[in-house]
Amino acid sequence: MPVTKTAKKALRSSKRKAISNRPVKTKAQSAVKELRSNPSQENLKKAFSALDKASKKGIFHKGKVSRLKSRLAKLLAKSEDKPKDKKPKTKSAKKKTTSKKTLK
Repeated sequence: MPVTKTAKKALRSSKRKAISNRPVKTKAQSAVKELRSNPSQENLKKAFSALDKASKKGIFHKGKVSRLKSRLAKLLAKSEDKPKDKKPKTKSAKKKTTSKKTLK
């Protein structure tokens, strides 16, 4: 527990701020999670908006938001480029190599 008067006041204010920040942070995190599970242009727009709002309010650092937005955009581009009806790759045959012991 805080001892000094200023520490007590800081604790009270941080609790108030945490309560007001929680919905914004949760909304941003759920938008990102939704985009990762179901990549689409609409979900990307929602995630970007939620992340920008969280950054504007100081909940997430602007560098973190920038990094997340970049990764999410890359994820969406990758999912759009990937063909849907592609067969899985088969294992290739390994080359047989001879060791030095067998050569002697």
